[in-house]
Amino acid sequence: MDPAWRKPRGIDCRVRRRYKGTNLMPSIGYGSNKKTKYLLPNNKYKYTVRNVKEMEPLIMNNSKFCVEIAHMVSSKKRKQIIERAKQMNVSVINAKARLQKTEE
Repeated sequence: MDPAWRKPRGIDCRVRRRYKGTNLMPSIGYGSNKKTKYLLPNNKYKYTVRNVKEMEPLIMNNSKFCVEIAHMVSSKKRKQIIERAKQMNVSVINAKARLQKTEE
């Protein structure tokens, strides 16, 4: 939903009166199931990491979470994060991103 969205309140507004062919208003029916919300297709939750130290809470939860390396992380730090993830047996979603062919 667009953050600039506002509930239509006009007396003649077609959207508020839910006419056919007009924009749909958001409602609870469009929400996801609470059990599967934020779950990835591999049945794990995404955990964004910016450095190696942020991976420590995943030692006990490596079956529930998978790591996503943040966009701003340099390739040098990415290698360190991937190495640590292999030691911890944690899957990394974007492991091959921003690495040279020779580095893999």
